[in-house]
Amino acid sequence: MADPAPHTRVAWSEIATRDHAPALALVCLGVWLHAADGLIVATMLPAIVAEIGGGALVAWSVALYEIGSIVAGATGGFLALRYGLRLPMTLAGVLFAIGCLVSAFAPTMPVLLAGRLLQGLGGGGLMALSFVAVSILFPPRLMARAMAAISALWGVSSFLGPLIGGLFVEYATWRAGFVFFAAQAFALALWIGLAAKLGARPPAEGLSNTVPVLRLAVLAAGIVSVAYAGIDIDPVATPAFITAGAALLVVFLVLDGRAGPDRLLPPMPFGLASAHGSALTMVLAMSAATIAITAYGPLLVVAIHGVSAIVAGYLVACSAVGWTVFAIIVSGADPRHDPRYIIAGMAMVGVSIVGFAFAVPAGPVWLIAIVAVIEGGGFGIAWTFILRRVTTLSDPAETERVSGAIPTVQRLGYALGAAYIGIIANAAGFAAAGTPEAFLPAARWVFLGSVPLALVGLVALAHFVSPRLARTD
Repeated sequence: MADPAPHTRVAWSEIATRDHAPALALVCLGVWLHAADGLIVATMLPAIVAEIGGGALVAWSVALYEIGSIVAGATGGFLALRYGLRLPMTLAGVLFAIGCLVSAFAPTMPVLLAGRLLQGLGGGGLMALSFVAVSILFPPRLMARAMAAISALWGVSSFLGPLIGGLFVEYATWRAGFVFFAAQAFALALWIGLAAKLGARPPAEGLSNTVPVLRLAVLAAGIVSVAYAGIDIDPVATPAFITAGAALLVVFLVLDGRAGPDRLLPPMPFGLASAHGSALTMVLAMSAATIAITAYGPLLVVAIHGVSAIVAGYLVACSAVGWTVFAIIVSGADPRHDPRYIIAGMAMVGVSIVGFAFAVPAGPVWLIAIVAVIEGGGFGIAWTFILRRVTTLSDPAETERVSGAIPTVQRLGYALGAAYIGIIANAAGFAAAGTPEAFLPAARWVFLGSVPLALVGLVALAHFVSPRLARTD
């Protein structure tokens, strides 16, 4: 049955009803565990290293979490197709909780890293499946409001993450912080497994009973290679690892494309002729183009402008504020105007990249905050409608795969972008810089070097919003 009055504005009260509020709370809690994790752990890492050592392995705390997230995210749509939402989301919650407990009781850094990998698998799975859940549990009329609520929660987590991590370090222990999140994850898993109404969906016809181990192994190996290239910059080894990683990712795409109904990603996932291909290409390129402010922004702002690490961190968090505010403002917009909002949002993101290239090295600090709000606001305006447009224009049989692929490709963009920007930063003298003046070239080029990636994203954007796409899909 079609949604009534599809072109009328949607009020928040419509999604806060008894029928939809539990599903919204479930999706938001799944996203919260993933969204808050990175900032909380980053806040606690100094205390962790002081107690158990392993400072040389700190970067792998992030890398292994991202690898787990990408692998889990890549299987989100596939598992939802095969088993529905209940079993995969329950297992993801349990994995995240076990990972937190392993980290909480880790006697050494390698053990903690094993926990971080499990957390990445669980957290990435929860996030990807939450996006899939939005497309399954809510009618198209309410999807934008659900996505806006997720965006708002993501923004809140950017501020609560450092606060929660700091409170545990200051008044308890970092181990208690991991236990706190393990308890939340176990509670979510119990809720999903025993009580949540997830609209049971039978497995898709034609799926085999095999797990795509080879494809996942190739994908993981490719991400490991790219992640290592971004962690340890070397003029010979870094290009070699990036090339090897890119080759493995191509092999993964070829293998996945030949897997028939067992594919993890939609067909031709980066082909600009289709709605999902142009959308995924845009998400990949724009994610890679905007990782510089997260990876290098706090370090550069501290080194050049002399602000505290907390101030630098919250400058970057201004992006989340912009995302949240603008997502809420536009969330009830008429679906007929989706292309306009996507264009406006991605244009703001492109402008922000150039803005950072001037604001970060030259200041003042308040200008950096404004540019961060513009970047986040651009994503907030566009992101809500990217999912709605791509699921509307794509083959209905591919809805779960497309929905699950969006956050996965976003993480892939972050990994590839970090490796790419790391090379640029090193070439611009970031590693050897010791004075504010010496950091200026790197502060400029890490952002200017992202412009070509943004241009690729804008080309994909033009295909994604083309009226011809709507007529031919």
